[in-house]
Amino acid sequence: MSFRYGVPQQQDWNALSDEDFRSIVRTEFETHYPAHLRYPPRRLRWSENGSWYLRMAEKGWIAPNWPADYGGMGLSVQKLLIFQEEAERWGIARYQDHGTLMLGPVLMKWGTEEQRRKYLPDVLACKAIWCQGYSEPGSGSDLASLKTKAVRDGDEYVITGQKIWTTLAQDATHMFVLVRTDPDAKKQEGISFMLLDMAQKGVTVRPIRDIAGHEEFCEVFLDEARTPVSNLVGELNKGWTVAKSLLGFERIHIGSPKMPEYGLTVLERVAQAQGVWDDPVFREKYVALKLDVAHLTDAYNHFTGIVVRGEQLGQDVSYLKIWASETFQRIADLVVETAGPFAAINGEVGIGNSEIDVLASFYKARPPTIYGGTNEIQRTIIAQQVLGLPRR
Repeated sequence: MSFRYGVPQQQDWNALSDEDFRSIVRTEFETHYPAHLRYPPRRLRWSENGSWYLRMAEKGWIAPNWPADYGGMGLSVQKLLIFQEEAERWGIARYQDHGTLMLGPVLMKWGTEEQRRKYLPDVLACKAIWCQGYSEPGSGSDLASLKTKAVRDGDEYVITGQKIWTTLAQDATHMFVLVRTDPDAKKQEGISFMLLDMAQKGVTVRPIRDIAGHEEFCEVFLDEARTPVSNLVGELNKGWTVAKSLLGFERIHIGSPKMPEYGLTVLERVAQAQGVWDDPVFREKYVALKLDVAHLTDAYNHFTGIVVRGEQLGQDVSYLKIWASETFQRIADLVVETAGPFAAINGEVGIGNSEIDVLASFYKARPPTIYGGTNEIQRTIIAQQVLGLPRR
């Protein structure tokens, strides 16, 4: 591929030593990332951290995982890991990154040249913010039972249905959505993958307030919303194949060590504030969890390497999601245990000389075992499709 979609890279990052590359990334983050946005206890809105990511877009750093020919940084597995480690170490908040983490790789693999030229530049420039239209009420983890339908009308598809648990849909300009295009086919057939502009009549977004009082998730109602036929990604009625590849990318992201690392940071602060940091019983629990996160990082590096090399992910990627989500829950549970009575207070609470949001990690740790396919389903996938065990 001889063209670039984003800001041309001024150098070959992979030609640098790991130490030099880490120094450049660390200096950028520590010098320019807003201090008040470090380690936020919730997902930030675009109005809060968008200016930082616009800066990253201007530098050409918004898609470190994309090949350079597509406008990304083209980082090797090792360099990508360093980039992520430095972002996590400095507590850089995640933004609405479905475009770079999910849609971009899908269009590179399944999209047409027209679709790539139309959509990838706006992802790289942060002009288009994408959300994921997968889950539906009543479907649970059985994604293939979705009921949202698309009916062709001339050069457009008319989409009617409802999506739920759509992350930060209130900030999104576009959605990639799974729709049923053949109601008579078996449930995993007759599904198509489409791109949809959110700024149109027939699209209604309703935020869902969670137990912590935040509005990270939304319902999205589609009442005869329209999208051009050219926004069909892959073949008609073959969207399940596209969706499965995207779910692989999603499970890599869900399997990132970022959230467990965040949990360890909170745990360390709580333990120090409570005066138990040097307690041998606490230290034994802490070290065991830290080793779990270290091993998770190695596994994450392995699966990230598969994607970077352009190879096909296997079903064994499911165990990464299980490992990360359940490790994070164990860490969050120890945070609550160590905080004692302070864990009964929502929001920041004074412990010793520190102000700590004890429950933030606990709340963050509950959903990941459910979304992206429940851990129970992931275990079934591993048992049947990786280990070859028979169905009961």
